[in-house]
Order: sequence, then C-alpha cells, then structure tokens
Amino acid sequence: MVINPTYLAQRTRSSVNFADAKRRVLHSYREWLRAAPEIQQIYTLSLPVSAIRTKVRQEFERHRYVNQLRTVDVLLFNSHQEFQQETLNYWKQLPQVLKYFRADEDPKVRLPRNFINGFLEGRN
Repeated sequence: MVINPTYLAQRTRSSVNFADAKRRVLHSYREWLRAAPEIQQIYTLSLPVSAIRTKVRQEFERHRYVNQLRTVDVLLFNSHQEFQQETLNYWKQLPQVLKYFRADEDPKVRLPRNFINGFLEGRN
C-alpha cells in the first residue's frame, strides 16, 4: 500500500455562516461513512462496517448542539485531521483505532462507579 499524505488534503478555512458550516459538517460525515469499509480493511478490524458507521454517528452526535461557529470550525478541522492524516494514511496503530470501540466490546473496561466498588474489584 502506498501512503500519499496529500491524497485527501484540504485547505483550512473558516465557515462563512451556519449554513456553510452545516454543509461542511455533512460533507465530513459522509466522507467518514464512505470510508468505513476501507477503514475496516486497512486496520483488519473484526467489527462489521455497520458498527464503524454507528460509532462515527455517535461521535458526530456528541457535538450536535454546538452553537458557536468558531468551535464548529475547530471540530471540522480536527475531524478532517483524524480522517485524512491519521486514519486513512495509516498513521494510527490498531489500539488507537480500537479505543473508540473499547466500551462497546468489553463491559469490564468501564470504570467502576465509585471508589469502593473499584477497590473491591481489585482495581487501582
């Protein structure tokens, strides 16, 4: 596999208004969804493509109600950086990709609700 760092490069820019920001967010979201099969193949994930797409949806929904234009621009920049530079250029390692799915895969990974439960389970 040939890695081309400029394959999906975009110029950094600010949104003009919320309509422009919404269009850019939808474009970024669709890029992530379209790349889900490729991400599964590159990192040889044992997860189905639908699980990857669901996790992408959850990550975008986390920031759904951001109402400051500059914050949306920063989130878009970070999203594209994760997408293009880190994920599709294969600069992440498998554990860095799997950290997004950790709570879904293994219920033991979740932290205990309070100190006593953690202490009794033998966690630090």
